[in-house]
Amino acid sequence: MHEAYRRFLPSELRAEPPPRRESTWWRWRGADVHVERVGDPDAPVRAVAFHGAGGHAALMWPYAALAARRGVHVVVPDLPGYGDTRVPDRSAVRYADWIEVACALTSAERETHDGPLWLIGASMGGMVAYEAATRTCGVDRLIATCLLDPRDAEARRAAARHPWLGAAAGPLLRVSAGPLAGAAVPLRWLTNMRGIANDPELVDVVLADRRGGGNRMPLGFFRSFFESAPAVEPEVATGPHVVLAHPADDRWTPAALSLRFFDRIAASKEYVPLEAAGHFPVESPGAERLAELLTPH
Repeated sequence: MHEAYRRFLPSELRAEPPPRRESTWWRWRGADVHVERVGDPDAPVRAVAFHGAGGHAALMWPYAALAARRGVHVVVPDLPGYGDTRVPDRSAVRYADWIEVACALTSAERETHDGPLWLIGASMGGMVAYEAATRTCGVDRLIATCLLDPRDAEARRAAARHPWLGAAAGPLLRVSAGPLAGAAVPLRWLTNMRGIANDPELVDVVLADRRGGGNRMPLGFFRSFFESAPAVEPEVATGPHVVLAHPADDRWTPAALSLRFFDRIAASKEYVPLEAAGHFPVESPGAERLAELLTPH
């Protein structure tokens, strides 16, 4: 699946041969977390990249390869429920598991790397990366394509398949507590997965990916996400430096929604619109601008 995603990047960003890619396994609380390591492990800069709903390491490959070709060693986990990660009970996966995996992996990478450490978050992974960056110590830079606060009613309406479903997400998902919490449903039933990209062909690739956008997740996972709140509120988040690289033509979660959270962050920050790019930012010139942000200076 890796090249199925990378082929959508502009040709000048698909340098050949692609960087080295190694599949590894990391044991976490009874789960075997699949972690891809891309590029030179001795590179001076290391980044941990987190996917969102509908993603996994293969979907992140286009950007991991971009960063690796620019001198960054990129670590990409498949978060529980996605990709090749094996968990004891898929029906028990909750959003808190994503946050705890992200924090534990970030801390582990900090212990083994003396140089700059970046976190990269795509889509829903932007808030996962924010949580890991603000809960742990030693992160130097956070790059997120989206910072969607699940407490924001407008954000919920945008993310949902239908606006009315987003508005009623809390009450509807609360009825899934108890036995229904473990019921697995397709992502597209609850979220606007066709908004994940502006290229219909790329949308079809994502939705056909049974380890990603074509996946099923337990109702309890969605409920736990919509009921979550960041451990560190943005007004008291004093580090690391935050870059919001939001696609300017995002037809799923418009930039204004991310800016509602981003503007409250107390840390040093910069907003970089990815011009003409959709939620999955593969269009020029936004893709080239993202590549610049993934280049150490």
